[in-house]
Amino acid sequence: MNTIDRRSALRRLAAGAGAALGPAAFSGFAHAAASSRASAGGPKRIIFFLQNQGFDPSTCIPAGMKNSGSLAGVKLPEPIAALEPYKERLHILNGLHGLHTSPSHSAFFGALGGYRGGDGVPPGGATIDYELSRVLPETLLPHLCIGMDSMENMNAKPTVANLSASGAGQPIFMHSNPNHLYEMLYGGISEGEIRRQHEARSGLFDRMEALAAAKGTSLPTTDRQRYGQYVAGFHQINGLRERLAGVSDHLRQFAPVVDARYTAPEFETDWHDALLDLGISALKSGITSVLTIGSGRGEIFGAWKGLGIQEQGHNLGHMPQPDNPIWIKIRQYNSRMLVKLMEQLESVPEGSGTMMDHTLIVYTSNNADQQHTSGATWPVMLLGNCGGVFKTGRFTQFDGKRPINALYATLLRSAGVTVDRFNMSEKLAAKFDSSTGPLNEILA
Repeated sequence: MNTIDRRSALRRLAAGAGAALGPAAFSGFAHAAASSRASAGGPKRIIFFLQNQGFDPSTCIPAGMKNSGSLAGVKLPEPIAALEPYKERLHILNGLHGLHTSPSHSAFFGALGGYRGGDGVPPGGATIDYELSRVLPETLLPHLCIGMDSMENMNAKPTVANLSASGAGQPIFMHSNPNHLYEMLYGGISEGEIRRQHEARSGLFDRMEALAAAKGTSLPTTDRQRYGQYVAGFHQINGLRERLAGVSDHLRQFAPVVDARYTAPEFETDWHDALLDLGISALKSGITSVLTIGSGRGEIFGAWKGLGIQEQGHNLGHMPQPDNPIWIKIRQYNSRMLVKLMEQLESVPEGSGTMMDHTLIVYTSNNADQQHTSGATWPVMLLGNCGGVFKTGRFTQFDGKRPINALYATLLRSAGVTVDRFNMSEKLAAKFDSSTGPLNEILA
């Protein structure tokens, strides 16, 4: 292999390995205060679920409900009807905005970053999911991202970075091939082919880390810095494998069963379901405290042939969502996933309650209310009260003058971080935020 080919191979491997974890995946965080606070109320884990192509408010706001009020006694719209038995845990928000994120088609990193985003625009700073992973109780892998798309896209690009970032110009990759993700998380406790792949890949990563470290010393300064990033990436992925191996007996209780959905999927939704199971297992086992799910992977693509939907990709965004049987099926599928997340976390005791009692689920879109949008309204659904920290069983209508950044600052406040703004300068806030501090309307 010549030098150019070796560098290309190294770059590809690093992108699919260490970059998927984020640069601080295994650094020590100051979790003591957050852990103490979480035991008394507040999130111990947070799940972000972003559906692409927008989230039309009429698909989640009960008919005739114009003003803030209780959800008791009202019927949820058909697209989210699966959440009807869980209304007391639900808080529907409307009227936050993302005008400053340029979300048409997708705000990409800006959706969770609260800054200008777009196709090909690198992240302008850390996203809220990553920031929360730094302050929530420490886990082996603080932040896990999974992305759901068409089978063709998931096969062609098993890892992509569109939604999460650890800093400016530092994207975090999401996993879209459940076989690869399973091998990374549970390969060390598996048998047969999965175990052989795990051992072979571990050996390769060890060699590539050593190669990158050795070769980097003789390179010019700019290339040496780049190689340093590769070395760090391989060091992180190798460190994760070692840490997971150290808790192998514990992990055996949570590893999903590898079935035909992994190895012989009939539809892309088989992989979607398998990815969700892996995300749930990572939460239940304590591997991670923050899970980000990108349905459509933050772009304008996506497919749901397993739901009987033949249309896919960009064209879906040109279809109105209200009363559209196609979008009703997609949103119902999402809602069933949300229910599964809640039920699975509810099944695990934690403290005097369950894991769900200390979990917040944030459901929204990566481009506000529709595919072609100004971002003037950005609907969000919250599930869970985290020990009484958040109000639930309600609908709250904001006046359109507070940005999604205010929600993210509120989430940080709930995790014990004293902050009034998130990724918003005084100058930007003067234009796009009518107030400061958290959204008191959603806090108990």
